Amino acid sequence: MNILLYNPDNEVTNNFMPHLWMFLLKSLTPPDHNVFLLDGNAQRMSERDLIEYIRRNRVGLVGIGAMTRMAAKAYRMADAVRAAGVPVVMGGPHVTEVPDEPLGRDGGPRHADAVALGEADQTWPRIVADAARGCLQEVYMPVDEAGKEVKPALEAYPQIRWDRMELDQFNLFGHLPTFARTALRSIGMKWESFHVIPIESGRGCPYGCEFCTVTGFFGDSIRFRTNESVVDELLLLKALEKKRGGKIAVFFVDDNFAINRKRTKSLLREIIARGAQIPWVAQISMNLLKDEELVSLIAESGGKWIFMGLESIDPGNLKSVGKGFNKPGEYAEVLDRLARHGLYAITSFIFGMDDDHVGVAERTLQEIRSWPPVLPVFGLLTPYPATPLYDRLAAAGRLTRAKHWLDFKPFVMAHTPNGLSPEQAQAEVRQAWTASYNSKANAAALAWLESRSFADRVMHLLARLAFRGIYFPQMRTREWLGVLFENRHSIFRLAAQAIRAKFGPPAEDIPGEPAQHSTAV
Repeated sequence: MNILLYNPDNEVTNNFMPHLWMFLLKSLTPPDHNVFLLDGNAQRMSERDLIEYIRRNRVGLVGIGAMTRMAAKAYRMADAVRAAGVPVVMGGPHVTEVPDEPLGRDGGPRHADAVALGEADQTWPRIVADAARGCLQEVYMPVDEAGKEVKPALEAYPQIRWDRMELDQFNLFGHLPTFARTALRSIGMKWESFHVIPIESGRGCPYGCEFCTVTGFFGDSIRFRTNESVVDELLLLKALEKKRGGKIAVFFVDDNFAINRKRTKSLLREIIARGAQIPWVAQISMNLLKDEELVSLIAESGGKWIFMGLESIDPGNLKSVGKGFNKPGEYAEVLDRLARHGLYAITSFIFGMDDDHVGVAERTLQEIRSWPPVLPVFGLLTPYPATPLYDRLAAAGRLTRAKHWLDFKPFVMAHTPNGLSPEQAQAEVRQAWTASYNSKANAAALAWLESRSFADRVMHLLARLAFRGIYFPQMRTREWLGVLFENRHSIFRLAAQAIRAKFGPPAEDIPGEPAQHSTAV
């Protein structure tokens, strides 16, 4: 049987990192079946496009996984597939949170023939077997004989053969305008491709933040792969990078990569010992990064960027959503520690919490400006279904769009906050994005990084230009040209430095361009 695993886009935002679930399920599929992978975030398709693809490849089963922001598109695509006579099974966090919705048991239309609830490692082979026999059940869930949910152990993790996967649709360089690729090659970027590959080393999070879906889906007990399994996968990717002449970075998708510091340190030491270093990014809570030895091992093992959910600079806000372990007074110390080790931070903030008021953006920006350069991400407090936050707001009658995911609108509130209106909260988010990624902010970040390597400065500027696109539209060539023109001074400065480094005197002899100097903020 031919199987298609499809991850939809939400028709608004884009994400060019592959979703791990598709590759994991392909690795778990019995070998007598053929699996195709399509990700709408990298390869957008209409309903007609998808049906043509399915018919051309004689697909007999379609698996669709979607997060909440993609649910509406997922349902439309599933409806089209079912109308073409091909069965659909849906899974993932959103479907697990509201299983009656895709099955039409909530009074709405039915979108799926079957749903896979929770982690599908154990149930997927059974789903495939039932589909091949034409006898799909409605609900699949990993349970024991007593009906209790079973979380899969990760010690016997399947090998994902990245060297046999079709990854061209996720080539980040391939999605840049031609003139941008030409410009990058002219300043020394020789890669033919650039991929960010998702890897997990563990699942689960014990923190239980009020707004988060992780604990509800993966549970509060932490399960880990063996160090050997993770390092073997890194070595496979490192060999693939060399073979294809491109660049590969890894995103550890664990919800809290260092939740067990002893185990994380042992993994990082094995990465170093076996020479498996490859640039990587991970999500780590800021309270865990006070450990100097951990941060040193992160840097030595190939770590480059750390994603931290700081959420707020107000302790009251953090306490109200169950994230009181974040201490705003310690943010600067942690970020300085990362900077000393050559690590960079992606810091997320949530506006619209109950203690927020007009001016929260400027207060947050003032704090950010006192830190080493970070990539800040700003969002609005969003009540996801089945979370404690959703239940609390629903009980209080504060939801304004109870099923906001069926009419997805980025950066639009779905409830009424206490200290400001929804429109004011949305304006605060826009102010924060504008101030953080304008040409002045980008130039200031590069000035701070002047003593770092040229590659670091190029990487940081590219990251800042890309992150800007999370909020501001810049997928068309005209939009990219506008962004590049706005940042032309920073770009020309880097280009001039590249030319002088290639054709001029050594860096330490270039007037006005010392190789090392103090960069106090």
